[in-house]
Amino acid sequence: MKMKLLAAVAAAAMLGTLAPTVMAQNVAIVNGKAVPKSRIDALMQQIARSGRPVTPEMQGQLRDEVIAREIFIQEAKKQGLDTTEDFKTQMELAHQSILIRELFGNYQKNNPVTDVEIKAEYDKFVAANGGKEYRARHILVEKEDEAKDIIAKLKKGGKFDEIAKKSSKDPGSGAKGGDLDWASAGSYVAEFADALGKLAKGKTTEAPVKTQFGYHIIRLDDVRDAQLPKLDEVKPQIAQQLQQQKLAKFQEDLRAKAKIE
Repeated sequence: MKMKLLAAVAAAAMLGTLAPTVMAQNVAIVNGKAVPKSRIDALMQQIARSGRPVTPEMQGQLRDEVIAREIFIQEAKKQGLDTTEDFKTQMELAHQSILIRELFGNYQKNNPVTDVEIKAEYDKFVAANGGKEYRARHILVEKEDEAKDIIAKLKKGGKFDEIAKKSSKDPGSGAKGGDLDWASAGSYVAEFADALGKLAKGKTTEAPVKTQFGYHIIRLDDVRDAQLPKLDEVKPQIAQQLQQQKLAKFQEDLRAKAKIE
C-alpha cells in the first residue's frame, strides 16, 4: 500500500513538472484540443514575409487569431466540410501555390542579384539615355494645310501657346500650350526626333513635320545635358527588375526542359 502511495505521489509530481512545459508549447486548449504555439510562429513568419514589422503587441492579437481559427476549424470538421470534393480541390490548389512560391523563393535566395550586375544594367541605361535632353513644344493637327496656316500665323506674331491650346489635337500637351517638358530625342518617333535635332534653340520648324499622328509644328525652347539619376537612387528598382528577369528566365528554362506529351 505504501509503495502504491509513493508511486502515485511521484507520478503527480512528474505531471506537475511537465504541465508548465506542455503549456509553454501550446497557447490554449480548445474543446480538449491543444493549439500549438507553432501556429503563432507561422503567422508571424507570414507577416514578416509581407514586409510588415512584427511587434510585441501583436502577440495577444495572434493568440486570439489562432484560437479563433481552431474554433472555426473544429466546427467546419464537425459539419464534414473537410471531406467534400470542393474542399479537396481547393486544398490541392493551395498546396500547389505554396510549393511554387517556395520554389521561386528558394531560387531567388540562391541566385541573388549582385552589385556587379546592377552596375552593368545602370551603365546600359546611361548609354541609352545619355546625351542631350530637349524642352520642346508642338502643335498637332490632322491636315498639312492647317499646319501651314498655323506656321504663317506664328510668323506674323501669333502666340505659340495660345494657338496650341486652341488648335492642337494632342490632349496631353495642348492644354499646356504644347509643352512637352524635358525629354530625350529617343522619346519621340523618328520623324519628330529628326526635326527636333535640326532646330536651333528658340526656333520653330519652317514646314510641317509629318508623323503617324498627323502634322506637327515644333518649337525648341531649350537644350541641356541629360539629367540622369545616380546609381544609388535607382539601385533598388534595378535590383528588383533584374530579379524579375532572372526568375522569368528560370521559369522559361524549366518549361523548355519539361517533356510535355
